[in-house]
Amino acid sequence: MKERPALSKGEMEVARVLWDLGQGTVREVHEAFPAGRPIDFATVQTYLRRLESKGYIASRLRGRTAVYAPKVQPRKVIGQTIDDLIDRLFGGEAMPLMRHLIEDRGITGEELAELRTLVDRLEQGGK
Repeated sequence: MKERPALSKGEMEVARVLWDLGQGTVREVHEAFPAGRPIDFATVQTYLRRLESKGYIASRLRGRTAVYAPKVQPRKVIGQTIDDLIDRLFGGEAMPLMRHLIEDRGITGEELAELRTLVDRLEQGGK
């Protein structure tokens, strides 16, 4: 599978809205943005075109209107983005990122229990 160019912050925001919708026109994506996040219609249109040119989404015509749909699953994009972040900021080492997330961002008791379960499962050879 070919490597896709990384997404900008704005492109990622638009992609997340489109993933939530499943598919949509520029107007539908624009209207689906949270009320507290103002974004211009033309900006959404530009980001959708960029996402398509980078291979993350595809469009088809419904009459004269383009309908956009994801070509790549969110989990894959998020994984590639995090891998890139770890490579660029931490020289490929994941532990400094995990330490930052736990110590600096904080972790709830519920999240800590989930983390313990994950570690136990990994130690037992599971995924």
